[in-house]
Amino acid sequence: MGKNMGFLLAFTGLVLISSAAGADWTEWNILWPWKDSLVGEGLKNYCESWRINVELNNIKGFDVVPQECVAFVGKYMTSSQYKADIERAIEESVLYLNGGCCSLKGGDGKDAWIFDIDDTLVSIVPYYKKHHFGGEKLNMTSLEEWMKRNRAPALGETLRFFNEIRGRGFKIFLISSRRESLRSHTADNLIKVGYHGWTKLILRKRGDESMEVGKYKAKARKELVEEGGYRIWGIVGDQWSSFQGTPSAKRTFKLPNPLYYVS
Repeated sequence: MGKNMGFLLAFTGLVLISSAAGADWTEWNILWPWKDSLVGEGLKNYCESWRINVELNNIKGFDVVPQECVAFVGKYMTSSQYKADIERAIEESVLYLNGGCCSLKGGDGKDAWIFDIDDTLVSIVPYYKKHHFGGEKLNMTSLEEWMKRNRAPALGETLRFFNEIRGRGFKIFLISSRRESLRSHTADNLIKVGYHGWTKLILRKRGDESMEVGKYKAKARKELVEEGGYRIWGIVGDQWSSFQGTPSAKRTFKLPNPLYYVS
């Protein structure tokens, strides 16, 4: 018996070495050693880890969601967990607001709050639902055509917070990576789903389109602070590029979004 067991172990070792030697290591990923047999919790854990590391900004600049995680990401983006994660982020914003963060300075009208638009004020998940939940490379022309139809629904939690901020006398600035050509469509969509009373809608002009989004948004904030004299108390957005650069805000609040990365 011992002899047979020794032979079996030796044979198994040879098979593994042979398989490794014949593997195409240029195609290696974290799933490779068990990919063919990976089911259930293994794949779920890998995709959850990928999603979390997107949110932590450890995974940057991806063009598409990994194919093995498309179904997982799609399920998350249409789940009660996604809604709960947004609610928690907005709850933290409210706690910050109620904690005496923002003493409005004598009614001079210079206390500001900034919001992103896509997947912050309104959801473009319905578009991605029809396009493989981030599993196919973004066609910007197709997305902009969809945006022109004004079909993006409000994110209810953010809408309520938006109205709370506005009611307290903050000036609200919307800084989006959308292009200037979408101005009327963007404003119409926002009004249609319940947003109104913002101070300024800032979109990318032609001269801004060659800039990285993070630098463009930092430039917009700089103009608000240095030319407008505004104090930026908070920013809510779903992309790290909404917060990068200076000047920033006293606090920033990141909403979840593993569908795409805007840099």
